[in-house]
Amino acid sequence: MAEGVRPRVKAPKSAEAGEVVVIKTLISHKMESGQRKDSDGNVIPQSIIHRFVCAFNGETVLDVEMHPAISTNPYFEFEATVPEAGDFEFTWYDDDGSVYEDKKSVSVG
Repeated sequence: MAEGVRPRVKAPKSAEAGEVVVIKTLISHKMESGQRKDSDGNVIPQSIIHRFVCAFNGETVLDVEMHPAISTNPYFEFEATVPEAGDFEFTWYDDDGSVYEDKKSVSVG
C-alpha cells in the first residue's frame, strides 16, 4: 500500500429524485511510473491508480481506466443522476494491489 494515500469526495447529502448532481473526487497519491531510481540505484516499482469506479446503489455510474502518464493526485468532476435515496460508492485501484474506498449517502427529499 502506498504511503499517505487519502481519497476525498465532495457529493451532496440530499437531492430531489431524478436530479443531476455534481460529484468531485480527489485522491492524494504520488504515482510512481516505475522508471525512476532511488538513491541506491534501485528501480522504484510502478505504483499508479489505474482504475477509478463510482457506483450508485451497486450500479456503475463511472468507470475510468488510467495509464502511467496520469498525473499525481487524480481529480475527477462529473455529473450523476440521483434516482432514489442511496449510496455513492467510490473505489480507486492501485497497481500494487491496494484498493481505496469511500462512500457518500444521499437522501431524497
